[in-house]
Parts: sequence; structure tokens; C-alpha cells
Amino acid sequence: MLAAMPPTPAIPPHRDESLVRDRGDACVRERGDACPGALRLHSAADGALARLRLPAGLLTSRQALSLAEAADTLGDGHLSLTSRGNAELRGLDDADAAPLADLLRAAGLLPSDRHERVRNIVASPLAGLDGHGAHDAASVQEWARELDLLLCASATAPALSGRFLFALDDGRGDMAALGGDVTLVAESGGTALLRIGDATEALRLPGCDAPRAALAAAEAFLSVAQEAGNGSWRVRELPPGYDAAAVRALLRTRLPQPYETTAAPAPEPPRPPLPGAHTAPDGTRALSVLAPLGRLTTAHLRRLAAIAAQDACGELRMTPWRGVVLPGLPPTAAGPRLRELATAGLVTDPASPWYGLGACTGRPGCAKSLSDVRADAVAALHQDGTGPHQDGTGSPADGTGLLPVHWSGCARRCGHPHGAWVDVVATGDAYEVSVRGTRHAAPATTTVPTTEPGRLADAVASARAATRTTT
Repeated sequence: MLAAMPPTPAIPPHRDESLVRDRGDACVRERGDACPGALRLHSAADGALARLRLPAGLLTSRQALSLAEAADTLGDGHLSLTSRGNAELRGLDDADAAPLADLLRAAGLLPSDRHERVRNIVASPLAGLDGHGAHDAASVQEWARELDLLLCASATAPALSGRFLFALDDGRGDMAALGGDVTLVAESGGTALLRIGDATEALRLPGCDAPRAALAAAEAFLSVAQEAGNGSWRVRELPPGYDAAAVRALLRTRLPQPYETTAAPAPEPPRPPLPGAHTAPDGTRALSVLAPLGRLTTAHLRRLAAIAAQDACGELRMTPWRGVVLPGLPPTAAGPRLRELATAGLVTDPASPWYGLGACTGRPGCAKSLSDVRADAVAALHQDGTGPHQDGTGSPADGTGLLPVHWSGCARRCGHPHGAWVDVVATGDAYEVSVRGTRHAAPATTTVPTTEPGRLADAVASARAATRTTT
């Protein structure tokens, strides 16, 4: 049996991508993960950045108002949503670290200082809200709450990287497609599948045991990673002989019984919640909206919190697709509230040109960016004739069959979607447009000078239509 992982050493308060290099066929990391958190701020060109982990993307309406207050009084008046359903505050001063921590603690958003960066839990945002997924699909939200409590009580968990990801899927395949290090998939009948990394095999276990088994899997990863000695942050970085199968084998020795091994679900394209109203089995409605380019203003956030408190169940679910789900509205309130959110500038219709459009921070917020990608992405919308309307709608063509588009200011491609997507990368005086992540033949890379916005818009539109998300 492999040795237990010792407590993690202090992590240097800076980020250096050069720490990742190849030695033979193994990834070697020589320093700890410096991923930002709510207590460890990251220095950016537009000020300090705080990243707040929100397990399952869950916020109460009161917590949402607290974040709006933090963004207004300490930050730049916005909340940036991440590809893990977390939230970032930008434009902070270094001196804001202590008052921000105090505000977050008072709101119940920092249950454990030692564990705050490892609470990376995504869960199906529409679980229990639209009749899809496993029969008892709503249980994945309870898994997320229990797993978070277990993480925060674990003496070993703080050694996990701030990038290690738990993905809890209600059976519809949305979270299973996000590349989790430990993935739980709900099954009808009350069982769950536990998969390590991208392994083709999984353990089948009772759903009630799923959160504790997920934590045990993460702790088994730490033991395997320690013996591997390459400083792996994630399962996919483990060297040959110390892979997902080794983690699963060690995990089996730590579980209370020999659970069945079975085939893991085949990967499918990610399926984000469509914008609009969704009908729950109990007849209530859930509203799904998107923040244009992943940025919520504090006015947006306060409006969402007010609707959650007044007409819904007081809960907001942030999604890995930079959206928000409000559960529990009565049918009579759903339509008017959805129109209200559209008028406020949020995306409420899959026909909107904003749907499927993402971008990294770009200039001026990121010093490594080679272009103002957000401005260029908006300009491209106007160039192709599908520019956003005041109410968040646009082209009448439904874009749900098209690939998502992600604009990146440099080759790091921060925040790009999982699965196949149209990749638009700034090179300084041009953009390179291509399709990435598809299993089928994709169009070649097209390079377009930044001085030709019309050609750029055409290249993006052509690439987006060339390969569908269903292929």
C-alpha cells in the first residue's frame, strides 16, 4: 500500500508556466500550484484578482448580494464567471485582501481557509429541474454539499492542487464531459459510477457512498502522485505506471467493500443548459441565463438575487458555461422574469449571437494578451450582421447546433470550452481561426489580419458552421 501524503509545503505566491516541462514521456512539475484563490490574490494588469470557489456553483441570494457589494466596493463592478462555475473579482488592490476575506467569511463563503482553493466541484446545474438525467438526479446537488463538507474536514485535502476537479453528473452527460479528475455519474436506481480521470472503467457504488468515495479517490491520487514523484497536479499528468488505473487500484483497498468494476460512459459533447425556462417535475420553472462573455455586472447580480429571493427558492446556480440557473419559480412568474432579465442585457434565448461565444480577459486586463479580444469578439458579431440587440437577442437562426467560439489573447487559451470549439487566437497583428477538440477532420487554420474585421467575422462563421457539436 502506498504511503499517505504528507502535508503540502507552502506554495510560492506567484505563477510560472515554465514550471511545466517534459522529461521523457512524463510531465514534471518542480513547484507547487500557485492557482489564485479568495485568499491568495493574483496580480494582473488591471489589479489584483480573487478567484472564489463555489461548489456546484451554488449561491444563496444573500451571498450573491455580498459578492455584488465586494465587486462594487473593492473591485471593478463585475463578477467574472469561470469554466468551472466559480467566480472571479477583478480590479482589486493588494490592500483589499483582508477586507475581502472578512466579507466572504461573513457571507459563509469561506468555510475553511486551508481548503478554499481545493473546493473545485462542478455539478449538473439543471439536476432535478427539467426531468432529465437519472430518476433521482436531484441527488447530485446533495452530493456536492456533502463532498464539500468532507473536503473541508479532511486533513489531507489541502495538498490537492487548486486545479484538481470533482465533476458530479446527474446522468445527462454534461459534467462527465468536463474532464474531471474524479467524476461521479448518477444512475437510475440509486447507484453511481465513479471514474478516475479519463479511464474507460469505473466503479459502481451506492449513491449514498458517492461523496465519501470521491474524497477517498482524491486522497488515493495524492498517494500515487507522491510515489510517482513528478509533482502531478491532475490525474492526466501522472506518468506511466502511476496512472488512473493505479489510483483506482489503491482506492479499492481503501473502500469498505469490493464494488463492481464496469465500463465508464462513453464521452459525449458537453451539453450546456439552453437559455430560457425549463419545467421541473413538480411544475415549477427554472430560468437559465448567460452572462455575455462571462461578465455579470453587479446590477445583473442584484437583479438575479432579487428574483431568487422574491419568486424562486432563494438559490442561484452558476454554471461552467458562464451562466446562472434560478430554480423554483412559479409558472406565472417565469415568463415576465425572463423578459425582465433579457431587457437587462442577459442572454435568455439560444438564438442570441451571444450564445456559445466566449473570450478570455484579454487586454487591458491581462498583460500577456496580444489583443483586446472582448472588443474584437463584439466587433465580429456586428460585422456578420448578427450583432446583439438591446434585449440580448439577435439573429433568428438557432445557434444550438453550432460549435462554441472562444477568443484568446494568447496561445494559453485561458478558459476555453471543453469538447470541440472554434479557436480564435490573437498573434499580435492577426488572428488564427481553427477548430479544436473534434474527433473528425476539421478545417485548416485561417490567419486573418486584425485590420480586416469583415474577413475575420467570415472566417469565424465558416469554422463554426463547418463542424457541428453533434459530430
